[in-house]
Amino acid sequence: MTSYAAASARAEMGELRRLKTLLPPELQSWVLVEGTTEVNPVLIRSEEVGKDEVEIQIDLVKWDQLALDQRNLLFWHEVARIQNDTVPKEGWEMAALAIGLGGAVGELWVQDGLLLLLAVGLCGFSGFRMYQKNNGDKVTREATEADDKAIALATRFGYTLPNAYKSLASALKTLIEMTPSKGQRQRYETRLQALKRSAAKAKAKTQGSREVIE
Repeated sequence: MTSYAAASARAEMGELRRLKTLLPPELQSWVLVEGTTEVNPVLIRSEEVGKDEVEIQIDLVKWDQLALDQRNLLFWHEVARIQNDTVPKEGWEMAALAIGLGGAVGELWVQDGLLLLLAVGLCGFSGFRMYQKNNGDKVTREATEADDKAIALATRFGYTLPNAYKSLASALKTLIEMTPSKGQRQRYETRLQALKRSAAKAKAKTQGSREVIE
């Protein structure tokens, strides 16, 4: 390993250790923070890795392009999703859909009406659950709720309310600029608009405070 690669690896490990210190104490025993090994991964995401364990996975190459405060607020957004129990559960629906489709084709061949109905029913139920999971309104609502909770977590770790809002707004603006996917950019833009409305409400509650988001 070259000295540059070794220094890079040390920096990445140091960042992961730093992020673990930003976990609330009640999450530290069962939430892991790791660099992702996926090809073309998203910047940050969470997934269940066991019955009582959740892993936050980070693309450390993209992560390094963000300012420290931006990283912190995006990390707390993911922590908030864990606290809100909106981390996607194991994807049994896709497996059930595949089984249902396979069963339906098989029963068409053997012409067993009851089993065909059961297979079609399994397809319909798993398809509906997948639709519920990926419903745009639901996804947006969960993301904006996690943003609000990330602001609260930031203040718990010493941020002022204005600085917490500014840091998360700055992070979302950077993600909009970095993201090639139009659909994903629109989701970040929706979150940013919701965050600005939340900031305006917070400002109204603290009359005379300095502007929360420019």
